[in-house]
Amino acid sequence: MSIWKATKVAEMSAREKAHMEKVRKFAAEGMVLLENDGTLPLAADTKKIALFGNGARHMIKGGKGSGDVNSRSVVGVEQGILEAGCEVVSGSWLDEYDKICTDAKGAYDARVKDLIENSGNPMAGFMEIFNNPYHDPDVQEITDADMADADAAVYVIARDSGEGRDRKPVAGDYELTDNEKKNIEKLAARYDKFVVALNVGGVVDTKALRSTKGVGAVLLMSQAGNVIGTVFADALFGKSIPTGHLAMTWAENYSDYPAFDTFSSQNGNVDDEYYNEGIFVGYRYFDSFGKKPAYPFGYGLSYTSFDISVKDVSLAGEELTAKVEVKNTGDKFAGKQLVQLYVSAPDGNVEKPVKELKGFAKTKELKPGESDELTIKVKVSDFASYDESKASYVLEPGKYFIRIGENACSTHIAAAVEVAGEIVTQKLANKMKVDTDLNEISAKGATPLTYDGEESEKAAAKVLTLDAGAIKTVVAEYEGAPTEYNCDKAEKITLEDVKSGKATMEDLLGQLTREEMADLCVGTARGGFGGTSVIGTASAVVPGAAGDTSSKMATDRGVHNLVLADGPAGLRLTPYFAVDEENQYIPEQSAMAFDFAGTFEQPTTDIHGEVTKYYQYCTAIPIATMLAQTWNMDVIEEAGDIVGTEMEELGVNLWLAPGMNIQKNPLCGRNFEYYSEDPLLAGMCAAADTKGVQKHKGCGTTIKHFACNNQEDNRMHTNAHVSERALREIYLKGFEVAVRQSQPLSIMTSYNLINGIHAANNYDLLTAICRNEWGFEGVVMTDWGTTGGIEMEQRTFKYGCSNAADCVRSGNDLTMPGSDEDVKNILDNGVTRAELQACTRRILDCVLKCRY
Repeated sequence: MSIWKATKVAEMSAREKAHMEKVRKFAAEGMVLLENDGTLPLAADTKKIALFGNGARHMIKGGKGSGDVNSRSVVGVEQGILEAGCEVVSGSWLDEYDKICTDAKGAYDARVKDLIENSGNPMAGFMEIFNNPYHDPDVQEITDADMADADAAVYVIARDSGEGRDRKPVAGDYELTDNEKKNIEKLAARYDKFVVALNVGGVVDTKALRSTKGVGAVLLMSQAGNVIGTVFADALFGKSIPTGHLAMTWAENYSDYPAFDTFSSQNGNVDDEYYNEGIFVGYRYFDSFGKKPAYPFGYGLSYTSFDISVKDVSLAGEELTAKVEVKNTGDKFAGKQLVQLYVSAPDGNVEKPVKELKGFAKTKELKPGESDELTIKVKVSDFASYDESKASYVLEPGKYFIRIGENACSTHIAAAVEVAGEIVTQKLANKMKVDTDLNEISAKGATPLTYDGEESEKAAAKVLTLDAGAIKTVVAEYEGAPTEYNCDKAEKITLEDVKSGKATMEDLLGQLTREEMADLCVGTARGGFGGTSVIGTASAVVPGAAGDTSSKMATDRGVHNLVLADGPAGLRLTPYFAVDEENQYIPEQSAMAFDFAGTFEQPTTDIHGEVTKYYQYCTAIPIATMLAQTWNMDVIEEAGDIVGTEMEELGVNLWLAPGMNIQKNPLCGRNFEYYSEDPLLAGMCAAADTKGVQKHKGCGTTIKHFACNNQEDNRMHTNAHVSERALREIYLKGFEVAVRQSQPLSIMTSYNLINGIHAANNYDLLTAICRNEWGFEGVVMTDWGTTGGIEMEQRTFKYGCSNAADCVRSGNDLTMPGSDEDVKNILDNGVTRAELQACTRRILDCVLKCRY
């Protein structure tokens, strides 16, 4: 019997087609219209397009690294425009750039191949790709001869980034190149209709776009997966409407971001990262310190216009309800509008930002003249701030002003909630003490961003008084040492016995030996397929998946393995593979899960006997940032449903996604994998994604990277020094929201240290906070190779690696991808049976949910 769940049918499946069509329908909700003078959408009689830019043919569907997806095909921007019925008149310029890229990629591939064959280090090629990934070269200048007559011109600026390396504030990355600026100026002067499209996963400098006369529209098309060209063409011609809003603040200058000069490698120190911004991250900083951004958090234009009218704000107990009417005031185009609710808390013992997002809602699609009434509900207890001196979340007395509007820089006072006396909403314990003196910034004395009439609005605001006793204090209870279980039953107990009720989980745990449990708490990447596996593609069951849990007890205990596959823009699996007559995987006849795009030539070997080929092409959905820009939880749940469907079909149990670290700085190399600078938005997006995946039998998400994986340079060995308050309000809050709203099956810890302790070895983070305070019930696993062995740099690191024994002691149940050394480490370093049983129990509970 075949163990493979993949299909033997080579042709595109009905599932592939259906999923691409679903993405096509909802992806425009994540495209953000930054500028538009009426140029977009292009008129129906547009027949000729002058198309330029490095993203015209070489667009980016998603980022590099483990988050890439091996989809069957990718629809490019040019292809999308052609399929929309337009002629592209700039083919010769595009052909010339193709040749530049082909030559550059050939030289890069040759260098990598030389490292593989001649360096003497088997990891040299992999390290080069991660440390110095290939990027397409700068574009050539556009000449007068290149600019043929056309109805409109489109210039596509593409930027990619990825795992293992942060971006740089230089031309060709965060900044535009001189050639890009010159080309935009020439096109703006030549064509009456000129659109700049940003095929980027993060922030780029937009000053040149905003200052060049003749740039009619700027569309953040983002990175929408393998149908990106079709999605873009639909928005370009008005077949779909871009209704996205930014999930991160786009500054006027990179230097406007807090810690711009100390982030990651900017100061030459990648060993220690000092989070001196404290809670002032993103719009919290820009608002409080009076920094006007180029485009504020939550910003997004439409093809139409809207009127937002607050009808009522009421308070019942601690639940605040805002009713807002939104009307499409345009006369031509439909659209959707986002409404955001922020709260301004009074200063007291704890300093507060100017405002914080507490709720939001998005309308249905409104036709011209049509209205929709939105209801936004929030809890006053969520207005509390963490006071380290009291180890509690506290509502300090005073007025909490409710602000409602369309983005962080466009709100108005709608009401105020009066809190008469101090209220402790949660009584906790300080668990994440900072390990050094921080020089956290303060907004005291700074002039915040404001607007005419703000003080008058505050004075006239409707005051809602919070009833005494409306909020009860929640007191956290922290567990003690785990209980050891013993079982003297003679018959061997299986997991099926536990499932059927013939035995208890405690009986099974009591029978398991320390050796059995240690093996289960370590993944199975101990060689892979014929010793050829690459880190991150080590599954023995689903080729190309990142890894498995142990199946050594499958026969005698019925503990089947769990299959784990990378994300978050879809499933990263081997697109096709071959097996021989004995059903054994044939590496030489199979594709590679990591797409090195020709870097490695597939070896060819004569195989005697029958060879069977299998196919497991997956859908590349929009990147996480683009999903967040929809601000539509139904859309994000649908994206999760797409992934869950493919997991169920192909036999994947845990999706190593969504990524949900805070976009602390725009240079983080993996920002495209993360949702937002705001923890509430990030947490709600992750919860929606999780709900979409976990509606499928045997499928779960793995929210990551827990926590403070906010940089990629030296990501495995950097020490994040951060205050308890900033952790709880910013960097952990999104995870808390996701856990409370969706209970994901698993969490992945980050490589880095937090205040001197590796995240994977941090008991207070994983057990006290995540489990005892938040109620997390699932499995905690490490990121791949956190215990060492896959360093991408050959140097001495200031901080070492985590270890598998401390993983078990801290409640990090599963060490991935796993090694014999990890098992030995657990057995030889005093880990108790009770500690092993606690981790084993959670893994077995997950196996029961996924495999029974």
